[in-house]
This record gives sequence, structure tokens and C-alpha cells, in this order.
Amino acid sequence: MAVAHRGAISFGLVHIPVGLYTATQDNDIHFNQLCKEDGSRVRYKKVCGSCGKEVTSEGIIKGFEYEKGKYVTLTDEEFEKAKSEKDRTIHILHFTDLKDIRPIYFDKTYHAVPEGGGDKAFELLRTAMLQEGKVAIAKTVIGTKEKLLALIPTGSGILIETLFFADEIRQAPKEPVRPELKEQELNMAKSLISTMVQEFEPEKYHNEYQARLWEIINQKIQGKEIVTPKEDQPNNIIDLMEALQKSLDQAQGEKKPKKKRTRSVS
Repeated sequence: MAVAHRGAISFGLVHIPVGLYTATQDNDIHFNQLCKEDGSRVRYKKVCGSCGKEVTSEGIIKGFEYEKGKYVTLTDEEFEKAKSEKDRTIHILHFTDLKDIRPIYFDKTYHAVPEGGGDKAFELLRTAMLQEGKVAIAKTVIGTKEKLLALIPTGSGILIETLFFADEIRQAPKEPVRPELKEQELNMAKSLISTMVQEFEPEKYHNEYQARLWEIINQKIQGKEIVTPKEDQPNNIIDLMEALQKSLDQAQGEKKPKKKRTRSVS
């Protein structure tokens, strides 16, 4: 696995060299765009807006448009010059409780791995945060962007979450209506929740849509007819209490342990 970013966690006067490795991967099925008439690949080329020639990535530079049609360009070296020593480190600003960070702020997850003799300081920071029940809020520059970070201790390491800044978060277009709830409705909803409580075990969940899509792709490769199984359509239950009661009965039925069959001894 290639390192996505190298830096050092700055914890007071302590510097802990780390490498950041992406913690997730893209398992999506990727499709190419084809011409509907003859099935040829549709390709996109980067061309110069002036001469019309195709431009490779080596021939492209970054430019900021300060007036219509006028640009100031920056090289990779100039981007690096803009970084201060603090920008190059993962500078811890303060510590906080994980519950105080709203989920909407989380963006991307990295594994932080200690490098260059930073193992003991890394373990010290991880253990101290874990025992205190705190996470660290930090900042750094990754590529050409400053990132707000949350350092989250786990049982075996530290996860680093990039966070959105407050001005990047959009408010909901409107507040949902809050109708008055009956006590009976609320109690039944709570009962339904309690019957469905279980530990989160991520390995139990699978991308079922992707599995069905792979099945269709393989059937088409083999020239087989595609058959889509019909699923039972839910009844339109308008009464909320009736819907809750039926859901509760169903959940309780699923939770009941199945009786073991006993064999008769002759």
C-alpha cells in the first residue's frame, strides 16, 4: 500500500513522524462509456483552448484567473514555498470529545503509521488519548490544501479523519416539521428500537446490489437470459400505530429462538 502523505504529528514539543495511508478502497464496478452505434470507446482528451492541440499532464500547469481571461500561474515549487514548518506538520490544536464532532464534518479516513523511530511517542499519544477518552483536533497541508483533522485513538493505532471546515457545510434547505407525538406512539417506537438492538459487526454486511450487478454482467457475458426475481411489495399501511405494531410483532418474531427438534427414541 502506497503512502498517501508523510508528515509529523506535533504534540507540544514532541514530533512524531508518521505516514498516512488511505483506510478505505473503491470496490465499485466501473463502466466505460461506449458509442451507442458501434460500441467504440468514448474518449476524452485535454486540448489547448487556443491551438486545439492535445496536452499531456506534463504540459499542464495551475493558473488562477484574477481577471476574465487573465491568469497568474504557480509551479509545484511555489506551492511548497507557501508552506510554513507548521503546515508541514500535523499540528495538534487541542483535544476534545468525539461526540462533540457532528458526523457531517467527517470526510476521509487515513491510518496513521509511525515512521523513523517515532513508535514510542506514537504509542504514548495513542494510549494517553484512549485512556482519557479524547480525540485530537489538528491542522496540516496535504497537497495544496489545508486540512482540518481529527486524530482518533483505537485499540491498535490512530485513525486520522479529514474534516470539512464550517464554511464548507451546507445547511438543510428547510427544517423538518415536528408534529406532536402521542406517548403511546413514542413508547411503541422505543420498544421497536429495543428489539432491534445488536452489536455493529461490519463483516456481516455486504453490497448486495453489487453482487446482483456482477451476476447480470456474468450472465450477459455467457449469453444467458436475465431474470429479475419479483419481490413482495409492502402494504400501504396508513395508520402509524398499526405500522408500529406490525413492525414490533415482526421484530419480536425474528428475535425468538427457534425450537430445537427432538428425536424420539424407540
